[in-house]
Amino acid sequence: MTDVAFDRAVADPAPIQPASRPNLDKGFNPLTMILFFGILAAGLLYVAYSIYSDVDATGTRVTSYLPYILLFVALLIALGFEFVNGFHDTANAVATVIYTHSLPAEVAVMWSGFFNFLGVLLSSGAVAFGIVSLLPVELILQVGSSAGFAMVFALLIAAILWNLGTWYFGLPASSSHTLIGSIIGVGVANALMRGRDGTSGVDWGKATEIGYALLLSPLVGFICAAGLLLLLKLIIKNPALYAAPEGHKAPPMWIRGLLILTCTGVSFAHGSNDGQKGMGLIMLILIGTVPTAYALNRALPESQVAQFAKVSDAASKVVAAKGAGHAIIGDPRPAVTQYVTSHHISEGTYPSLSVLVKDVGEQVAKYGSLNKVPAEVVGNTRNDMYLTSEAIRFLMKDKENDLSKEEVATLNAYKGGLDSATKFIPTWVKVAVAIALGLGTMIGWKRIVVTVGEKIGKTHLTYAQGASAELVAAATIGAADAFGLPVSTTHVLSSGVAGTMAANGSGLQVATIRNMVMAWVLTLPVAILLSGTLYVIFSRIF
Repeated sequence: MTDVAFDRAVADPAPIQPASRPNLDKGFNPLTMILFFGILAAGLLYVAYSIYSDVDATGTRVTSYLPYILLFVALLIALGFEFVNGFHDTANAVATVIYTHSLPAEVAVMWSGFFNFLGVLLSSGAVAFGIVSLLPVELILQVGSSAGFAMVFALLIAAILWNLGTWYFGLPASSSHTLIGSIIGVGVANALMRGRDGTSGVDWGKATEIGYALLLSPLVGFICAAGLLLLLKLIIKNPALYAAPEGHKAPPMWIRGLLILTCTGVSFAHGSNDGQKGMGLIMLILIGTVPTAYALNRALPESQVAQFAKVSDAASKVVAAKGAGHAIIGDPRPAVTQYVTSHHISEGTYPSLSVLVKDVGEQVAKYGSLNKVPAEVVGNTRNDMYLTSEAIRFLMKDKENDLSKEEVATLNAYKGGLDSATKFIPTWVKVAVAIALGLGTMIGWKRIVVTVGEKIGKTHLTYAQGASAELVAAATIGAADAFGLPVSTTHVLSSGVAGTMAANGSGLQVATIRNMVMAWVLTLPVAILLSGTLYVIFSRIF
């Protein structure tokens, strides 16, 4: 086929039979549902047994059931966020395979749910702790207090409310965007309540880094998906790839395989990135309610703890040299906390940090293993480690730090040891989040699928458009996961579909695009206001 004939065939395909709307109302096979709920029950039993085993392994006697009641309620809310995330965001991954008739809706949803599950289980945890690092350090250090619970409940409930609202109206809004806004709202409200400038309640450097990822990802999705579609037209001269489905007919096998592959990639990437957002918050809940079991990584091998002692000694010498000539009398923690909050190096920063580094090293050396740290001091040890790690993190980015490359390498190695002891995610947490995401995907997918499949472009989605949008989404989310940055599956994929429609000359439905942009613009301010207000209310209740 000549290029002219190919372009004519792509631009004006023969009107064989108009594409039919997929059947979105067919229920799941009863056997499938029995199997799914069997897996769900097994997963929940595994989670309950894991919590019991972890607490029992510490040898702590249960004297009050209040922490476990709080744990149950907080976990329910955290997993509720992931559940809503499942039917709000994951629906984007299945829209293309459903509307190209590559897979029946019920099969696509189950398939996507399974690969979301795998994505969560194999995730690195970097995104989880990137989210947590946005929270005010003083709230993280007292996460088991009333203020800590007010923080967790406020930001999770605010995120759930906004996600439910946008889902109800079928708007592909971002769960990532919402959670970031909720965290910022809590940070600002906490700072104002403590009589400080509202801007001091958030790590704005990290927030800006994450904000760029969230703001730029829709543009990346639009431009790259449009470019990929045009590139495909230049390389692959098969008109079948650029046609809309004929009635309810499935596409040719090679096209079908490509679309299923891209759906699988987006689902896995979504699980590995979005699934982590709840993990970090669940770890905060666990640290606040049952610190004896989850404040420190008790599974860390003794060999790694011994290595930590060496890097701790080296880091202590580096910091002590910077603080030479200044003596600290009393508790060094307030000065270090002040530095982490203000990000301003003062006379007391280095000497206070030097004392704290030395103190942490002595605590670990005293017990020889994190598994042997007594229950009554495990929370304090964890807080000292976390505070020291955060101080070093900011010190690395501070232009006034006056550190050589060798000193930076030493402190980074030490920080890595601290993080391995305090920033970990048990397997059962991943299983619980994976179940919540998968269950949410199966229950509430339809509204967002209809928006992506029918209301973005003026013509039916073609095979090449679906593949282009999903390939770009999977690659973008995977890259963000590698850098520990949260991005929105919703924004990347829906903007990718819009980009392919624009590149193909198919036209865009202005009303839908306007609503999507409005949701995108309003998400941050609404989430900030909502979570900040809830934090003030909960702070007075708890």
